[in-house]
Amino acid sequence: MDGFLFQAFIYLTAAVIAVPIAKRLGLGSVLGYLIAGVMIGPVMGLVGSETQDLQHFAEFGVVMMLFLVGLELEPKNLWDMRRRLMGLGGLQVVLTAGLITAGAMALGLHWSIATAIGLMMSLSSTAIVLQTLNEKGLTKSEGGQASFSVLLFQDIAVIPMLAFLPLLAMPELMAGGADTLVHAGAEAHGAAADPSGEAGGHGASLSLVDQLPGWAYGPVVLAAIAMVVLGGHFLSRPLFGFIARSKLREMFTATALFLVIAIALLMTLVGLSPALGTFLAGVVLANSEYRHELESDIEPFKGLLLGLFFITVGAGVNFEVLLGDFTRIIGLTLGLIAIKAVVLFALAMLFGLPRRERWLMTLGLAQAGEFGFVLLSFTIQNGIIPEDLRQTLSLVVALSMLLTPLLFIAYDQLIARRMPQGRDMGSDTIDTHGTTIIAGHGRFGQVINRMLRAAGRDTVVIELRSDFVDNVRKLGIKTFYGDATRPDLLHAAGLMDARQFVVAIDDKDKITELVKFVRRERPDIHIVARALDRHHVYQLYAAGANDMIRETFDSAVRAGRSALIGLGDHPFEAEKAARYFVKHDRETLLKLATAWKEGVSIWENAEYLDIARRQNDLMEQTMRSDRDPRTDNAIDRAWAPPPERPEEDADETDDAS
Repeated sequence: MDGFLFQAFIYLTAAVIAVPIAKRLGLGSVLGYLIAGVMIGPVMGLVGSETQDLQHFAEFGVVMMLFLVGLELEPKNLWDMRRRLMGLGGLQVVLTAGLITAGAMALGLHWSIATAIGLMMSLSSTAIVLQTLNEKGLTKSEGGQASFSVLLFQDIAVIPMLAFLPLLAMPELMAGGADTLVHAGAEAHGAAADPSGEAGGHGASLSLVDQLPGWAYGPVVLAAIAMVVLGGHFLSRPLFGFIARSKLREMFTATALFLVIAIALLMTLVGLSPALGTFLAGVVLANSEYRHELESDIEPFKGLLLGLFFITVGAGVNFEVLLGDFTRIIGLTLGLIAIKAVVLFALAMLFGLPRRERWLMTLGLAQAGEFGFVLLSFTIQNGIIPEDLRQTLSLVVALSMLLTPLLFIAYDQLIARRMPQGRDMGSDTIDTHGTTIIAGHGRFGQVINRMLRAAGRDTVVIELRSDFVDNVRKLGIKTFYGDATRPDLLHAAGLMDARQFVVAIDDKDKITELVKFVRRERPDIHIVARALDRHHVYQLYAAGANDMIRETFDSAVRAGRSALIGLGDHPFEAEKAARYFVKHDRETLLKLATAWKEGVSIWENAEYLDIARRQNDLMEQTMRSDRDPRTDNAIDRAWAPPPERPEEDADETDDAS
């Protein structure tokens, strides 16, 4: 027990220190976890051989992650992905495996060993790629969706790989290697329950298909998949309804974990990938009314297990072997990344991905993956790859995964900033000018544009998403494609003649830079800027914006007014309170903006904190006094009939007489 607590303390301490620092430096949480593993493993020696066993357990985080991904993907959307899933994913695995096999044979390896290595290295890291895409908000991008299609096909491809690899076994390797093997670790992925019956360990003892004749394997697998689909469709609602009526939150969490583990176990018993099975279950439950509850219950476990997995990858790097053969191992790692990158980029071009999205998929998937560890142990156990290649191949897999966050950083710094997002074409020729230029026509900008056009005002709208430009044109709304942060495009749109400039894009840094540029070019123009949060208001105020509109403030005020009415306040009193709140908040915001300092935390800004405290106290006093019906305020008179004029009283007297 003491040993377990000490190990838990070491892993958690490393994560708590390294990950926030990595995030703050812009390196991402994945690289933070990997660095934490390297520090407590090879560098400080605080963890040892238990890392490998812990890694097999932590890989269950991948299973949970694919379940959550499935919850976000409705069956119709999965069917729409079929072309990229089978075409892009299938070609990637086949071409990559073929090139790596050829390269391994060129280095002098036997064709069967080279083939096994090619299949092993053709897979990418589902855990690292999906986690990073999610953190960077790129999951829904075209490159992100293409990457997901490839990763999903790779998870499916593991199943036939496990059936095929034992056919490459070399009997002369079995005797020498059998005594030194550890379990393949496929229990976490369902790999051990191979239909060939070759796998050992717990997976084989629990397999339902080991003793079946070959013809019976297919029906058993189909029956298991049918159980997942039909059970999710017909049994999940009554099950979760029954649990929900108990009104015990912990029981719902336990049920969510039970569901994921049960499906993973079922897939393992029939020789399928648990990750694939839970993904399928997530798709089935995507339309369930309990979907969001399932997400919130599984998400923390997924995050912790994935973090633990990344730490074990970093801790498993053998620096002694690496430094002993540094040039060869680094060369093999970079060669692997180069081969996969060439294949991925060529396929991205073939399938018509825009330039920026091609690079996202290429750099994101150029590594080996966690299934590489599984297949490596599996192939050694079955006498396919000799034991003396274990350390070298493990290091190549681990180092390629360690380099992946750096490839994503390279994408952010070198590709995303220089290449506009959207179609591969030049900006539209802007042939009209208007009194107002609107940068961005998403959910924020389109409301502004519609309102101005309805009022008879001329606008020029610039939007970077090509598909959105094409779609709104079908509705008769003229929108120009282009990057609104480009000075030449803004001048072409009539910046020097416009009366007003509206910034409605959704990138915080780009909004601020755009406001600075427009104010510098046109000191006299009126600038309305979208603010993503309160601190962004201060930045925009300093940049020169005239009106800073917080995108959620007005809707939140309306929600607060509705909440007051729900508590029994008269609509007049609720509206009165909302108006005073808005008035006071704007006054407070202006005072705080003058005290705000770039680069200084508000918690270390004494002037800012003093104003905030005084304004908060004043807010409460003002709200209470202004709700007093005896208070005379001009704002309230909009609710009351206008006062009678003296001449009207005189007219009434004359009429009466």
